[in-house]
Amino acid sequence: MKKLIPAYVRVPLIFFAVFAAMEYFIDSGNRPAFIKFPMVSVFLFVFLFLLIAIEITLSAVDNITYHLLTEDQKAKLNEVNSLSFQDSEWYKKLIKSLTKSEPIENEGLLLLDHDYDGIKELDNNLPPWWVYLFYAGIIFGVVYMVRYEILGADNQETELKNELAQAKIEVAEYMKTAPDMMDEKTVTLLTEPTDLAAGKEIFATNCAACHRADAGGQIGPNLTDENWILGGGIKNVFHTLVNGGRDGKGMISWKGTLKPKEMQKVASYVLSLKGSNPIDPKAPDGEVWVDETAPKK
Repeated sequence: MKKLIPAYVRVPLIFFAVFAAMEYFIDSGNRPAFIKFPMVSVFLFVFLFLLIAIEITLSAVDNITYHLLTEDQKAKLNEVNSLSFQDSEWYKKLIKSLTKSEPIENEGLLLLDHDYDGIKELDNNLPPWWVYLFYAGIIFGVVYMVRYEILGADNQETELKNELAQAKIEVAEYMKTAPDMMDEKTVTLLTEPTDLAAGKEIFATNCAACHRADAGGQIGPNLTDENWILGGGIKNVFHTLVNGGRDGKGMISWKGTLKPKEMQKVASYVLSLKGSNPIDPKAPDGEVWVDETAPKK
């Protein structure tokens, strides 16, 4: 039997349609679903195998059915299969239902009395597809007017503002639990011994050269007293680590070397050294910093 779409086109088309649907509906993060979930690959392989098996079976059935036909039936079938796409009966019926065009031989019956310098007018009906599209446009316009002008539904600008506001909320929630997205507004003080130990190791590797191993101060200021040049507290210290100190004479920015979580740990460790009284500390720099958000005693 003649098929509208050949098997070598139909099989890949169906397979990739199912493949795309699975990739769309299966949440696999930033990895393809068939890689993250091996069962998806197994299903796609079995599905492709079944598609090929079905095509082979249908082809065999068609071949057997053809050989069971009489010679007259074979001749009629061959004649139908030899017709082009536009000559097929169903295509002609489809075009007739969409256009309702009159045969060229009936043109004389459609001629109007109008004559413009030899140009005559035919009284053809509008194509049904055009009429249906026109009515659909009217219905759409009425629904649109009722929904947005009468009932006051959100328009595109309002929807955009609502989505942006919701996005800000979601970003803020995400940043609370995403260490690499942390900033001075969301950073919190760490007090767990494991975090402080990690902060101490980072401090010894990157900060001790300027602040001494005991943080008593050398090139850089003493970090154990109550005086701060750019403000104390976890948020200010974290901000200084990210952006660096004073222009021209302060410390460098560490955001290109340390991750936000690492800077949080080292800032928390530095704050834990307050009042540790190192030997021969450097004279205080800056001003005494008081946390105004701390509860009053």
